[in-house]
Amino acid sequence: MKNDAPDPGDGVRLADLCHHRWALPVLAEIHRRGGAKFVTLQRALEVSPDSLRRTLEALADRGLAQRNPGYGHPMRPEWILTPAGARLGPACLALRRGVVRLGMQEVAGRKWSFPVLLALRPGEARFSEIGRALPGVTPRALAAALRDMEAAGVLEREVADARPPAVTYRLLPVARRLLPALRDAAGAAPRPSR
Repeated sequence: MKNDAPDPGDGVRLADLCHHRWALPVLAEIHRRGGAKFVTLQRALEVSPDSLRRTLEALADRGLAQRNPGYGHPMRPEWILTPAGARLGPACLALRRGVVRLGMQEVAGRKWSFPVLLALRPGEARFSEIGRALPGVTPRALAAALRDMEAAGVLEREVADARPPAVTYRLLPVARRLLPALRDAAGAAPRPSR
């Protein structure tokens, strides 16, 4: 990779944040609405109640979302962002909009998709270089993420005619539009608790 390679901590924070498939969309939707009821989130995101409940609990444990304290009007949102979640909200919303625009919702919901995109931001890289930029990713998970994103049309794989064959991965221009929001999300994401 080039000298402007991302900080491995960015990928680790982003992977931790993406551990729950619905974390970024939920943060985006709560941010967009200024708070939301459970049923509103469930309908807007088309997520099962159990998945949404687990995601909200994980976001609350991470200090990114919380139940709206106190009593109030029945239309009052049940869930709001904490100050840490509010710092992430704009980047999550930008990512969600970009993902929808690119039609890559399924791929974007996987834990290593966004960290891999972030690791590729300087240009092109070999499999081993991407793995070194993402401490904690297994070779199997990295191969699956690269394969899925290639199928989604956001990166390309090039095999050089050499001995042994050299394989490099490169972001396609369409995926580069996600990079500012990815950098913002990685920068605002809290350090993993583990």
